[in-house]
Formats: sequence, C-alpha cells, structure tokens
Amino acid sequence: MKGEKGWMDWLRRPLTTKPEPLYRILFVCSGNICRSPTAEGVARHRLRELGLGELIEVESAGIQSFHVGETPDPRTQKAAAGRGYDLSRLRARAVEALDFPRFDLLLAMDHGQRESLLRRSPPVYQPKIRLFLGFIPGKEDEEVPDPYYGGPKGFERVLDLCEEGVAALVDHLRRELPLPPGN
Repeated sequence: MKGEKGWMDWLRRPLTTKPEPLYRILFVCSGNICRSPTAEGVARHRLRELGLGELIEVESAGIQSFHVGETPDPRTQKAAAGRGYDLSRLRARAVEALDFPRFDLLLAMDHGQRESLLRRSPPVYQPKIRLFLGFIPGKEDEEVPDPYYGGPKGFERVLDLCEEGVAALVDHLRRELPLPPGN
C-alpha cells in the first residue's frame, strides 16, 4: 500500500482524473500465457464483483520473454471461458525492473519463478515476492503446476487452483488493507 493513503483519500480524489489504485498485484509464471493470465483473469473478475476493481490493480507477466504480445494459450482461454472469465484481451509481457517498485505484491506461480524474481529484485523489494498459493492455509509452500504436464485436465486444474488462490488472496487483502466497509 502506498504510505498512509487509505480508501477515504481514494474517494476524495478529483473525479476528473483516473484514480490511482490503492494496491497493485503482479502474477508471474514462465511465459505469461497460462498460469499467470489465468490468475489475473480470475482476480479481475472477483475484484470487479466485489466493487474493488478500481482500488486493487492486477496484472500478469512472465519470467521469460518468448511470448511477449501473444494472447493466452487457447486451452487456457477455453477453460477460463467455460467458467465465465474472458482472457482474450490479455497479452503476454515479461517482468521488468520497474515492476519491483511498482507492485505491492509479486506472486509467483512456482518456486522457480519465485527464485528468479528474488535474484532479479533489489533486496528492498524482496519481501513483496511470494508464492501465489501461499495465502491458502495449509498450502503455503505449494505451487500452481504447469498445465502442459497435467494431461487433458491440466488447464482445468490450474483454473481450480487460481480460483482457490484468489479467494484466499481476497480474504488476506480484506484483513490487511483499509478497504471500504462492506468489501
């Protein structure tokens, strides 16, 4: 969260300007075409439902840059669309140096991405880097598996875990952030 700025300050902003989010979250996987865009899509949807879409900004990125500009994998989009999530407008991008100061949380889908983020990050930003599923009690050290190794149900399994992870993340944010009453 940015300093002491709370939701009341956010509400008092000039209506003619685009509001600055209260909190920013970056989901990170390898190429940003399966796991992290799924988490981003689920989180965007859920935050909009709760009326928090303007207060909490979510994005996704990849450790690797080999899919930059591409849409999520068609199997990822199909699984997500089956549950009402539209990922078709998302485009892959790579993690950038400016992401470390810009985001309040950088959530890695697995241990390898977490380690890569920690290696790239200046020490001051390392506390922001966590495993995505770490917000789920009992799954603090678990990973979102790569769907390409999960057989025909791999993409559905990733979606299941992203829904569970986003629910736990939202619960965490409700406890930690000065959100408006009722959210």
